[in-house]
Amino acid sequence: MKEKILEILKDKDSALTIQDIYDALGFSTVDDLQALQKMLKEMEKNLELYHSKKDRYMLFENGPLKRGVMHANKKGFGFVDTDDSDEDVHISENCMNGAIQGDTVLVEIISPKNAAKAEGRVLKIVKRATDTYVGEIVFENEVGHLILDDKKINLNIEIPKDKSMNAVDGHKVIVKVLETKKNNCIGEVQKIIGHKNDPGVDILSIVYKFNIEDRFPDDVIEQLKDIPSEVSDKDKVGRRDLTDEVIFTIDGDDTKDIDDAISIEKLSNGNYKLGVHIADVSYYVRENTPLDNDAMNRGTSVYLVDRVIPMLPHELSNGICSLNPNVERLAMSCVMEFDKEGNQVDYEIFESVIKSRIQMTYKKANKVLNEEETPEGYEPFVDKLLLMKELSHILREMRHKRGNIDFDVDEAKIIVDDNCHPIEIKKRERDIGEKLIEDFMIAANECVATHIYHMDLPFVYRVHEVPIEEKIRSFLSFISSLGYNFKGDFKEITPRVIQQLLESLQDKKEYKILASLLLRDMQKAVYSPENLGHFGIASKCYTHFTSPIRRYPDTTVHRLLRTYLFDKDMSPQTIKHWQEKLVFVTEHSSERERASVECEREVDSMKMAEYMEDHIGEEFEGMISSVLGFGMFVELDNLIEGLVPIKDMDGFYRYDEDRMSFTNEKKGKSYKIGDRVVVKVVRADKDEKTIDFEIVKKI
Repeated sequence: MKEKILEILKDKDSALTIQDIYDALGFSTVDDLQALQKMLKEMEKNLELYHSKKDRYMLFENGPLKRGVMHANKKGFGFVDTDDSDEDVHISENCMNGAIQGDTVLVEIISPKNAAKAEGRVLKIVKRATDTYVGEIVFENEVGHLILDDKKINLNIEIPKDKSMNAVDGHKVIVKVLETKKNNCIGEVQKIIGHKNDPGVDILSIVYKFNIEDRFPDDVIEQLKDIPSEVSDKDKVGRRDLTDEVIFTIDGDDTKDIDDAISIEKLSNGNYKLGVHIADVSYYVRENTPLDNDAMNRGTSVYLVDRVIPMLPHELSNGICSLNPNVERLAMSCVMEFDKEGNQVDYEIFESVIKSRIQMTYKKANKVLNEEETPEGYEPFVDKLLLMKELSHILREMRHKRGNIDFDVDEAKIIVDDNCHPIEIKKRERDIGEKLIEDFMIAANECVATHIYHMDLPFVYRVHEVPIEEKIRSFLSFISSLGYNFKGDFKEITPRVIQQLLESLQDKKEYKILASLLLRDMQKAVYSPENLGHFGIASKCYTHFTSPIRRYPDTTVHRLLRTYLFDKDMSPQTIKHWQEKLVFVTEHSSERERASVECEREVDSMKMAEYMEDHIGEEFEGMISSVLGFGMFVELDNLIEGLVPIKDMDGFYRYDEDRMSFTNEKKGKSYKIGDRVVVKVVRADKDEKTIDFEIVKKI
């Protein structure tokens, strides 16, 4: 019935009464009318239909109300990102109706149709972003009050003494709201994180804000008792024995969860035989067990400045699943043959047993790859490493020809002391070794995805859709205002066109900033059961296969490979099971990936502000990375970013939104994105995660 109602209303310009819909459906009985009334109420509740005051129904998107997500400002107002428009709706403080950051809301547009910006008021909170909040508890007259960590949330939460878990002033806590009336809430302490001054509690507070669990439940701990610490003969049955082959790993200095190992040889025909051997996590983490269910809920490991919150317990992630040196490990191997142009001419995917010869680090491997020196213990592997360098260059060139986009955006590495206090911030190194591993993992991911795609079976794809044309044209308009004109053909936005655009800017002083801005204009990569291609690496078919210890989609890919290729189970029941399940797995994994990234960014922002608290009054060089109406952001050479507020600048500056610039005509001064400047640190607040600069001079 629902589909027919939607079809009827889709074909009508005007709203219909229940009688109109009843007649259009061809109904004739009282039972039919009652069923229709029930369905219309359900569709109205689900925001599929809009029910007007004149008792007429229309499709929700054709009605006067808009649904969207609230982005609140700590000053009290907010903006609603509506489902059906790129334009935000501004909500003044007195029209918020109790809505807070992240809530899904219904808004009514109250501004005139020809208004420059849409204004609205919140009519209803459809769904709260969460019912648990993180903050500091303080007591007054035996009643606790929560000082929320997220200053964008405007809620007054009181905690009765008997619901405080004996927390004391200064404890960071997680509070669940039990009842609410607009901004006034009664809550109950669910967990005491620790005292705000204890080392590491600041990070844990952010972790819990994003609903990331740092401990494993009892049923998972219980299941670990059955997990072996070494590979048995029984585990090796039916697997190809690769323990005599020269296989090794390359990772960061402090990596303990080793997913991937590699091998290489030059064939007599001149081709390269590359082996990518990935930890066989799904062999130990069976579907629907406590370990699997918990890993699915987590979705990913979270890497923070002083710790890793693993997707799997250490017994697996650092133990039996980790490809540690000189011990047998179960793996899934993807062995590919490439010709001298980088074309894949053959491949095999199979279960294996491997024994890594050495746990290399990027730092030491790069010394060999850069032909500087050979670290102790690396002597037997020099020829293999140099052959890998040769193939890596070929594969990278091949991907470049098809349009692979390398934004090469820098990342910050934050060094902390034993008390989790930041003592140094620098750029992460990305040398030949890091790029080599990236090239080989991309090759394996494509190989696996393409194989299953051509079998036409349910699968997990990593997809990155074509960017929105309007955003790319807006970027072109902006760089044109800087005097940079791109001559490329934009009749169709292809990876090759974006690649050429980036290359045309590569020699500009503000290249890193422009590349970062262009990256923001791209769509976000997500997981999907549908193959939509991967725009960024110019791949028609892509998945994530190479990190099953730290990413649940990769674990799922391994499970599907075992089901289809090794167990030969392609029954209708199995296909139906995965068709239904992968819709949830991909959507949930994408959501947990976003939460992980946001958590990592927020922790980094906090630690950068904490670092700058120790450097008030000091001067640094940097580049203007963004110019907005309220001020401009400056990114220092160590990637710390701070704000130069317009109110603190010397005199009146005119803001040019199109050119991203400020101009003081009286003083003959101007600042625009990409300008190099010297700034002084004037304010830094760890709790607010903010840093303020003032301009000393333009370089």
